[in-house]
Amino acid sequence: MKLSQRLAAVAAYVPPGSTVADIGTDHAYLPVYLVNEGIAPQVIATDVHRKPYESARETVAAYRLQDRISVRLGDGLKTLQPGEAGTIVIAGMGGKNMVQIFRRSPEVLETAGRLILQPMTHVETVRQWLWANGWYLLDEDLVAEDGHLYEILVAARGEETPVDPEIGPRLLEKRHPLLKKLLVEKEKHYLNILEGIKQSTNPETKGKAGQIREKLSKIQRVKQWLAAKQSTR
Repeated sequence: MKLSQRLAAVAAYVPPGSTVADIGTDHAYLPVYLVNEGIAPQVIATDVHRKPYESARETVAAYRLQDRISVRLGDGLKTLQPGEAGTIVIAGMGGKNMVQIFRRSPEVLETAGRLILQPMTHVETVRQWLWANGWYLLDEDLVAEDGHLYEILVAARGEETPVDPEIGPRLLEKRHPLLKKLLVEKEKHYLNILEGIKQSTNPETKGKAGQIREKLSKIQRVKQWLAAKQSTR
């Protein structure tokens, strides 16, 4: 099975031999790939919605992997017992939703050794939660696919001094080739928000302008730093 660039990047971070739980599995393409490629001996594929759950069962059956992939219907990590999965993957889900899943099943999360996360939104919320709850960012990646830029976070147990959650510290350290593109997208996003605030008559909305300008200023400073580093290569 050939994965999308996004899922292939996620799969590359799965430790060989690890039992994996793929939360929000959709069609179960990632679990099938991990088993067929010999990366994971067993995978638990879960989804909270009936239709993707049925699609996942059909995919697993088509590849005759029912003995290696357990497809479960249920909410987040609640379908797992503590210790069942050493690696937990959540890809293609909003960041705030991910954090809620973690908060609802702390006993399952405590027994996991690695988290591989690809939030669609609110990536900074996920980073903040990880740092506040004893997780260290092993690595981060950026993947461009179909006009979208996706951030991937890989976390393990350990302490890390929190920094600005807006921009991944590992992306900065390795000066990821797509980091400039990410910064440009974030800059445009905040400029658009400021433009909307200017046109608003809501005092509460206008009160947020300072926070947005501060975030925009940080993004622009990092852009300048990155440009300076690249010019000295």
